[in-house]
Amino acid sequence: MLGKKVVTAEKHGDTRALFLGLGMVACSVLMYFFIGVTIVPKYKRSIWTKESTCKLMKASIKGKVHCIFNKNSGEENIFRYPCLDVQVNLTALGQVVMLYHTEDTHTRNPKCSYIPGKLENFDEVEKNVENVKINFRKAKIFPCFYDPSREETSVIFKRLYSPDEFIFTLIWPTLMMTGGILIIILVKISQYLSVFAAS
Repeated sequence: MLGKKVVTAEKHGDTRALFLGLGMVACSVLMYFFIGVTIVPKYKRSIWTKESTCKLMKASIKGKVHCIFNKNSGEENIFRYPCLDVQVNLTALGQVVMLYHTEDTHTRNPKCSYIPGKLENFDEVEKNVENVKINFRKAKIFPCFYDPSREETSVIFKRLYSPDEFIFTLIWPTLMMTGGILIIILVKISQYLSVFAAS
């Protein structure tokens, strides 16, 4: 009787472990799909791939820019922020070009070098942009990224979709899938050994 209870408990444990392994594999597949739909296209579209050094030529605030989040929004959804204009000398080519903070900055507003994260409080936004301007003036020389084909003449300060970032996003789903597969393999080995021992 005790032997039957132990065997039943083992079967339940094997079933739970098997479902855990399958669940981990399924979750990792969903994560791979999400990465493939959202991050991979942005990574492929990123044209600023070559690193160089930029020397600051000018960092000034041109004026306030109105930002509307959707076309049918009212006055409450219109935000303003100071438009920071940063011009740099791309030392690799000896050209004076406009610097953008990231790839998204260039896409969202090609007139300004930097877009603050939160736009609700204008006083905080103004301080934020002023601090960014001061930091650029302090640094004077810093690394930047440009398009080696020169189809896009501007440069960016930071890559959102670099190879390192892309590999980092793949680590967690890869670890989860590896763990799930290992659990499934161990359960199958355990079941095989149980059958072998019983025969």
